[in-house]
Amino acid sequence: MNKKEFFCVFISLLFLACSPKHEKMQEGMYEPTWESLSQYGSAPDWFRDAKFGIWAHWGPQCQPEQGDWYARGMYDEGSHQYKWHVENYGHPSEFGFKDVINIWKAENWDPDRLMDLYKRVGAKYFFTLGNHHDNLDLWNSKYHEWNSVNMGPKKDIVGGWEKAARANDMYFGVSIHSAHAWTWYETSQRSDKEGPMKDVPYDGNLRKEDGKGKWWEGYDPQDLYAQDHPLSEESNNTGRIHSQWGWENGASVPTEEYFQNFFDRNVDMINKYSPDLVYYDDTSMPLWPVSDVGLKVVSHFYNKSIADNKGVNNAVVFAKILTEDQKNSLVWDVEKGVPDNIQDKPWQTCTCLGNWHYDKSLYDRNGYKSATSVVHMLIDIISKNGNLLLSVPMRGDGTIDDKEEAILSDIATWMDINSEAVYETRPWTIFGEGPVAESSNPLQAQGFNEGRHKPYTAEDIRFVVKDSVLYAHVLAWPENNVINIKSLAEGSSLFQQPIENISLLGLENKILYERTNEGLSIFLPENEKPNEISFVLKIS
Repeated sequence: MNKKEFFCVFISLLFLACSPKHEKMQEGMYEPTWESLSQYGSAPDWFRDAKFGIWAHWGPQCQPEQGDWYARGMYDEGSHQYKWHVENYGHPSEFGFKDVINIWKAENWDPDRLMDLYKRVGAKYFFTLGNHHDNLDLWNSKYHEWNSVNMGPKKDIVGGWEKAARANDMYFGVSIHSAHAWTWYETSQRSDKEGPMKDVPYDGNLRKEDGKGKWWEGYDPQDLYAQDHPLSEESNNTGRIHSQWGWENGASVPTEEYFQNFFDRNVDMINKYSPDLVYYDDTSMPLWPVSDVGLKVVSHFYNKSIADNKGVNNAVVFAKILTEDQKNSLVWDVEKGVPDNIQDKPWQTCTCLGNWHYDKSLYDRNGYKSATSVVHMLIDIISKNGNLLLSVPMRGDGTIDDKEEAILSDIATWMDINSEAVYETRPWTIFGEGPVAESSNPLQAQGFNEGRHKPYTAEDIRFVVKDSVLYAHVLAWPENNVINIKSLAEGSSLFQQPIENISLLGLENKILYERTNEGLSIFLPENEKPNEISFVLKIS
């Protein structure tokens, strides 16, 4: 080794020795306590104005095309996913989820094309999966070797999406689900209870030394499966995890090392990509109440946003099942559901066209949500001060299918006509009227009440306002071409000013109306529907 080479090596070693082993928190007005984070108060106006986002809930679990939670279900003996896995890939002792990661190549992924499409549909923000409960980081993760740059597609998925979103002037978000890998992957520790492979341990039991000569040589499966710990109570009961989601009821509590790694990975992601939004698939806060690590990450994110935006916190962080006090610190996310009433603070519904991870069976049986269902949900949500985040399931290869494209095209057509009654609007005094509005449809756990109400009719109306204009979204065309809005009757305390003009978005013809003590009767032109989904009356 010559002097120059020695000097280079010396400098490199010195740099490594001086480099911090962990990420540092951004200092600022926010401290990692609920009290301090409550200074957040409410989401920024840009989020309130945006109303609609699209989510690529896409990772290696989409490769088999067998639906949600595949990396857990494939280890659940007797389940559909287990049977499919054995038939198509082999026994999970020999071909585990780590091996599914290896065959996931994302070979046809074109983020620029998809982002152009999503912008055309009307999305103002975009979310990528950063990691799921399967614990694979979808970026060049500094603190986790099991990532999409080292293996699988060998691509920076988060970085590719971020670049495409910024190029289309869309706000960018990352969803993080890895806090629960600790308990979620416990199925990988099992073995068959019967059959020819009885008592043969699944690959969640493998160690680094077992990888010699394998594609994963040098990697420790325990870093992926996170299983070097005592299992949760009743771990063999696959459904038990739902009651343990908040780290209660006998859930195995992670180690301090696990907490630190979660912190480092999240801060690394935030520093690399500066997302505008971060979604945590957690009750209240990641790893709360067994750790304050979630509080630390969120305080870092808020302080960084302030530092990056000249003293303004433009960041948005979502979590589920929040108390009223916690809604001062985070934005409430409702999974596959909508509350019954207007919410004081901005919030979000997350839902998907099909299943969260791509499910070929839904394509085969035409099981996707229709464009009408999506638009109606969006209208109901914005009338209650919320936003809609819509997941469009993606195949393992990085494409969406033709049926999804057709649905998105129909949504785009509706948006072309009615977008002014969506973006930058605010709730009116009441969110709506009609049979569905007058019925109760309570949330279940973190949401899960979508589609439980009666079908919408022409009597179902939702209201939003912008400036001095009231928009009335009518969710079906009346058979007699007449709409009666009871809330706008003569003498109504809800709308006391005189009505000077009513127009129908998408049509230039003058709309005739009559206001009486019974309501505002609007006479629609025959055979002139602006679209087949729903229509909007502009009232001033």
